[in-house]
Amino acid sequence: MAESKHSWREDELSLQEVIKKYPDVSPFVILKTDVQRRGVDFTQRAIDAVDPDRDAVVYRGIYSEKNDRIPNGLILRDGTTILADRVVPPSGFNGGRDPYLIDIADGKAVLTDEGKVIEEVGYWPKPDYFDKVTSSGKPMWQVLVARPQRMDINLYQNCDFWKDIGMGCKFCPIAATYSKTKNIKREHLDYQDVAEAVAEALKQPGRFRMIQLCSGSLLGGKELLDGEIDQYITMLKLLEKNFSHKKVMTQLISTAHNERQLRRLHEETILTGYTADIEVLNEEIFNWICPGKAKYIGYQEWKRRLYQAAEIFGPGAVNTGIVSGVELVKPNGFRSEEEALEKGLAEAEELARHGVGVAQTVYRVAEGSYFQKQKAASLDYLTAFAKGLDTLQRRYRLEAYFDDYRTCGNHPNTDLARI
Repeated sequence: MAESKHSWREDELSLQEVIKKYPDVSPFVILKTDVQRRGVDFTQRAIDAVDPDRDAVVYRGIYSEKNDRIPNGLILRDGTTILADRVVPPSGFNGGRDPYLIDIADGKAVLTDEGKVIEEVGYWPKPDYFDKVTSSGKPMWQVLVARPQRMDINLYQNCDFWKDIGMGCKFCPIAATYSKTKNIKREHLDYQDVAEAVAEALKQPGRFRMIQLCSGSLLGGKELLDGEIDQYITMLKLLEKNFSHKKVMTQLISTAHNERQLRRLHEETILTGYTADIEVLNEEIFNWICPGKAKYIGYQEWKRRLYQAAEIFGPGAVNTGIVSGVELVKPNGFRSEEEALEKGLAEAEELARHGVGVAQTVYRVAEGSYFQKQKAASLDYLTAFAKGLDTLQRRYRLEAYFDDYRTCGNHPNTDLARI
């Protein structure tokens, strides 16, 4: 017998049941988590109501670019922001769950599910600099991404782990993106273009509180990852001309660098926050899901470098990201959500004892990835994990100031730091 389209609803706690089960977790954060794991789609009525002069709709990321009328992100009534991927049924690449639907009701954008209005939503506002161009003629929105209170710099569209067959992280859709665009030159942004865009963005009073840099892994250089670190240092040195202080609210999300490279970042630049995403909190599953990271650095060495970073930058200034839920994929993931929660939080506590926080990114099964036909984790599990990580952050007094609900908006557990 064919599986019912909505059979997953019978197997899991609903949104309202999870909200009731976790009364000490913000219902807005729980909703955000569910939207992230399921994705969203838009009715034509909702698309027509988007105002490109007011709403942020254009985007250039690490391996994608869009220029349409689909908003870059959502904002809930309490200020919670959501990075929500658009899923257009019947793609089938949404972890077995149909997406939420954005529609218009009483003149307002609303999030709906099965025809019922769940919550009112807003869209990320368009920054003043978006329509301006650099001295070289480059549109500034193409060189500087914006979240509601953060500037994002994605210097290059490349990741060396994907150059070796089978070495890319299995949850990542970048391989499919590369194959579809194999005749398109991978773009590396001009440093001066980025610097000009940042200078222009800073002219908008009160809009931004942080700058983040993130791109793929570059393995080359005199020593492994020197090429990657050189590019970030070059960019950060250009940016420091905009500020009078030695250190500025900045974050780098990169590969796990060695002690010498970390000291260069800390001593030569304005950088204050450092993140190296380990992706999975289990060595055996890490080796399977992230073979490139396992081959060139390794799980235990990755953690050791994070601990060194915490010694150099200070506790609360260093964290690592995980793709929460990917640790459950078959056939080599955890056998149950209970086992994943217990063992994952134990690893997270070891990191916390060394001054390293964990940022939870919700895994949504992506089209084109190795795991594109896998099933996403339950909302109950993801909420429990967020609560557990928040408890650890508080127990070990780890700040989330450079990755919290205002600066990032991507991590349910760091959103909870606001309460």
